[in-house]
Amino acid sequence: IGQLLINFRELSKLKSTYVDALPEMVDSQSRIHTHFNQAFTATGRLSSTDPNIQNIPIKTEKGRKVRQAFISESGKKLLSLDYSQIELRVLAHISEDKGLIKAFQDDLDIHAATAAEVFGVELSAVTKEHRRIAKAVNFGIAYGQGAYGLAETLGISRTESKDIIDRYFKKFSGIKDYIETTIEVEHKKKY
Repeated sequence: IGQLLINFRELSKLKSTYVDALPEMVDSQSRIHTHFNQAFTATGRLSSTDPNIQNIPIKTEKGRKVRQAFISESGKKLLSLDYSQIELRVLAHISEDKGLIKAFQDDLDIHAATAAEVFGVELSAVTKEHRRIAKAVNFGIAYGQGAYGLAETLGISRTESKDIIDRYFKKFSGIKDYIETTIEVEHKKKY
């Protein structure tokens, strides 16, 4: 019965959110127009409402059928775009950290590359656990998280998280310098 309930939930969600709702949003030219919000999310990401076209299902076969309802006008194309690791790319640019810049230039998986540096292993030896930790460190550092916050996020001791952050800053010293300089300037200018 469990699988039947899971199937029912999926079909019910698809029906109410997409199959029933989307036709109500079609305009006189048979088009749906979303509203993009530039300053709506806490993270600063672009969001989409009425309908949220950034959340059209793709993971299941039934969900992908909903996506097939979105077709472009004759002679035009629909594009799906995503900035790849934009926060970390901005961090690499503003900090001018050579290691982070090189990882992007070499088109590496940035979290795996960070894990290799922080854990002192070859890129090919990076485990899923290494990558998971490095991802938390990458975003944690980018958003000002310290050892306490990282320890909470990863469920590890503060000593261990501080050690990871220290190794990160040793390998990516440009980021550490940028953060320290920025804090110093903010204090001096009383921001």
